Amino acid sequence: MFKSIVIAAALFSQGATTRALLKKATKLLDPGGRITVVHVMEEIPSIVVAAVTKEQIVAQRNEVRKKLEALTAGHRGPAVEIDLRSGKPSKQILESAEDNGADLIMIASHKPGLGDYFIGSTASRVVRHANCSVLVSRRFV
Repeated sequence: MFKSIVIAAALFSQGATTRALLKKATKLLDPGGRITVVHVMEEIPSIVVAAVTKEQIVAQRNEVRKKLEALTAGHRGPAVEIDLRSGKPSKQILESAEDNGADLIMIASHKPGLGDYFIGSTASRVVRHANCSVLVSRRFV
């Protein structure tokens, strides 16, 4: 059982993967434990920044937060904290785990393809560099 679980949330597929991870996390959580859902918004490339207004960035961030709140609102179990970050996903997921004192990170991963062996997916980078246990849930789409 775990005291603090960080779930790396993806908003594709209407959040089905994240909801499934929330359900699993509830079963693995110690009584009185906490769940944090982290979502990382990748930074806008510098070449595009000039064309995007601050208001558009704030609006996008607010929209993502609303989606995360809607996603976690239906969760039956302990309260879920939302951690919305910007940057490189693997780095920010690991930092969220450290900041929240996580003893488990849960992350979904697709079935690896040839490109993942050379470049490495976010999940594989999290697994390699995490200071706690990592549960990788496979999605076969």
